[in-house]
Parts: sequence; structure tokens; C-alpha cells
Amino acid sequence: MRAPTSLLLPVLSLSIALAAPIAAPAQELTEDAIKQLALEAILENPEIVMEAVAILQARDAAAAEAQAEATLSENRAILENDPNAPVIGNPEGSVTVVEFFDYNCGFCRRAGPEIEALLANDTDVRLVYREWPILSEGSVFGARAALAAREQGKYAQMHEALMTSGARVDETTVMQIAVELGLDAEKLRIDMESDAVNEHLATSRQLADSLGFTGTPSFVIGETRVPGFVEVDRLQAIVDETRSDG
Repeated sequence: MRAPTSLLLPVLSLSIALAAPIAAPAQELTEDAIKQLALEAILENPEIVMEAVAILQARDAAAAEAQAEATLSENRAILENDPNAPVIGNPEGSVTVVEFFDYNCGFCRRAGPEIEALLANDTDVRLVYREWPILSEGSVFGARAALAAREQGKYAQMHEALMTSGARVDETTVMQIAVELGLDAEKLRIDMESDAVNEHLATSRQLADSLGFTGTPSFVIGETRVPGFVEVDRLQAIVDETRSDG
């Protein structure tokens, strides 16, 4: 396995530190001498490359975790109480679940019934939707249309229809659903380009990146980040733990 280019110099340095029993003082080593020592160390002990890479990856993972925790702390208000994010469930619920999703994500569609079961079983939960369309242009069109449907009082209906249609979400399917729901299609297209829609999508992207999420669905419940599909029992357990900690 080849170490990433960005890790090469740290690996070389670690290789020398791990494998060279005796080396000249650092100030006397030229760059060529360092490379030669590292090459000799690697040839004699090839496993140290993987050890060095593992050390660097662990360091990067720890830094990413620290960044995500800082994001949770610094952005708690916008995560849970963004006035530009749709909310369902109990608006006064003691525990907030934030879901990042994409309408073309199969696991997001599977998560829908799990979320519904959670809200049905626990009436003290509020759910914040973060539209995070990352899979296709159709996903972006669907997210914009759903957010724009708020202006006609039909976000929940549009969201549900897009999640349960069974078809790939693209411009054609979105506009067909809009007509079926009785939406004004011309107004919908205009509202899809509004500042509110643009801001919601930009904020979702920034939050997801800072939280270290790489796919959908992803959830935030209290201090817990939950990347990927999760069943209702696990969701309820995290909600209960969050409630008891609060």
C-alpha cells in the first residue's frame, strides 16, 4: 500500500525515528541524507510505513472529532432552532432530532418509517429537517422544490411525496408531484430560487461538512452524531439518553 503524498514527509521522519538506532545530529543531516536513511529503514522494516500512516490517520481522526464537537457546541442554536429549517413533531419537544437527508438516498427513504415510528412513540420529540442534496442534480431540484413548497403551505406533503414516490427524484417527477398536490407550478419555480432556499442549502452543507458527515442520512441528537441509517429502537435510546442528560 502506498502512503498518500501528503503523508510522505511525516512518514519519512517517523520511519527514521522508529527504525534508525543511531543517527547523526539533526542539524548535520541534509535532505538527501534523511531520504537515504528513511529508505534504508523502510527497506529493512517495511511494516513501519503502515505504523507511521496509522499514527497520522489517528491524529487526523482525533482532529476531525474535535472539530465536530466544536461545531456542535458553537452551532447548537442554528442546528436546533434555525427559523429557516422545517420542523415537525412536537415544536415544544424537550429533545430535538436533526436529520440531514437527500431525496434520492435509498437509506433516507428507509429511515422515513423509523422516524415516523419515533415521533408516534415519543410525543416529546421535535424533528428538524436539513435538506442536504448531495447525490445528483435531481436531488438539488427536489430539495429546492420542497423548501419552496413552504410558501404554499405544503412542505410536509411535498417531503412525504418525494420520499415515498418510489421513483428517482428529478425535475420531471418533482413537477408531476407538485401538480398532484395542487401547487402553483409557476410560483414554485420562482420560489425555488429564493434567498431562503439558497441559505438553507448553504447552511446544511456547511454544518454537515463541519460535523464530519460524508453521506445521508445523518442525524444529530443532543451531543450525539449518528451517521447512516439507524432503526427506531436505537433512535429512541439516544433520545432517552439525551433527555436524561439534559
